[in-house]
Amino acid sequence: MKTISLCAFYFVLVSIAVAQQSADPCRELKEKTDSMQATLNDWPELGRYARADAELISQQPTAGKVRGRVVFLGDSITDGWELSQYFPRQPYVNRGISGQTTPQMLLRFRPDVIDLQPQAAVILAGINDLAGNTGPMTLQMTENNLASIAELARIHSIALVIASVLPVSDYGPEKQTVQHSPEKIRQLNTWIAQYCRKYGLIYLDYYSHLLDKHGMLRAELSEDGLHPNAAGYKIMAPLAQAAIRKALDRAR
Repeated sequence: MKTISLCAFYFVLVSIAVAQQSADPCRELKEKTDSMQATLNDWPELGRYARADAELISQQPTAGKVRGRVVFLGDSITDGWELSQYFPRQPYVNRGISGQTTPQMLLRFRPDVIDLQPQAAVILAGINDLAGNTGPMTLQMTENNLASIAELARIHSIALVIASVLPVSDYGPEKQTVQHSPEKIRQLNTWIAQYCRKYGLIYLDYYSHLLDKHGMLRAELSEDGLHPNAAGYKIMAPLAQAAIRKALDRAR
């Protein structure tokens, strides 16, 4: 009788373990499905800053630009940048969203930038295009999206700064150069610089200031070879401030 009880107890334990194992894939599948559905419902993530945008707009003048306001539009590199820490007492607005590509930012440009009536905007975009975050993209497609953003800024009298894509490295735990081709980064930055010169925009060169002698993002400026750390942002901040000042001076 004792043997039967132990066997029965063991059978119950095994059944629970099997049930848990079989439930986990279902739970993971549901979570992935829910995430995919949320992405389909709001692919450009217009909802991310909707409430914050509405609050800012409610405080704005009915006409004219908000003095000193600069919107930083970008991906995770912008999203993770504590602007108030690096630009104290400046009315700068962060509108970065991790993982985003230029087509998503183009769709967000009106609600997250134009509607906030900034004097200037800083665009840092393109690295996730190279990684194919929202599907395969050519450099021409990325360039077209950046050009469309620039045209919208021009129509709405927003002084525009377009930043270079940052270099990447393989010094961290992942081989970032596999997903983010250094050669394509250089080609895209060359196009951005040329476009800015052609249309009188400000080119913000982060790239050359973060590069090491091997053509990679300096090891001490990033933990993962893709995103800048505090030391990286410390280099980027004065470069951005100088570019903003130049853009505003040129717009006067």
